[in-house]
Amino acid sequence: MNINIIAVGKVKESYIKEGIDEFIKRLTPHAKVNIIEVADESAPENLSESEIEIVKCKEGERILKKIKESDYVVALDIKGKKLSSVEFAQRIKFTQISGHSTIDFIIGGSNGLAAKVLKRANFSLSFSLMTFPHQLMRLILLEQVYRAFRIINNYPYHK
Repeated sequence: MNINIIAVGKVKESYIKEGIDEFIKRLTPHAKVNIIEVADESAPENLSESEIEIVKCKEGERILKKIKESDYVVALDIKGKKLSSVEFAQRIKFTQISGHSTIDFIIGGSNGLAAKVLKRANFSLSFSLMTFPHQLMRLILLEQVYRAFRIINNYPYHK
């Protein structure tokens, strides 16, 4: 299985990078993980709603260029469906047995994801009603993907 994390922006904090690297290493027996970064659109803090949409659209175009037609796409979106870790593992397993060899997880920038990206997604996933920094979300996502593979393979980790 191939897992792509397509994310807007770069991770700057070394402690987050170390955590990401650790979970990528742990996932090696289960999946090939690729982090694909797309440039974030520079914008001032106080944007109007229409300016936010323009930023999201520009970032969205960059994201969509990284997605292959055959990929199963999961958009991380606060309005998405909330799953338990076991339900998340079941979704990954179902995706595998449904013939998808690649899952793309999409993490937007600070303004969220463009409507075009959400429309392309096969599934929208919410981790919480809370807002997380998008750099930290990569680490949280990788930990949950690792936990999912542990659950799928009946290894003692998920409790």
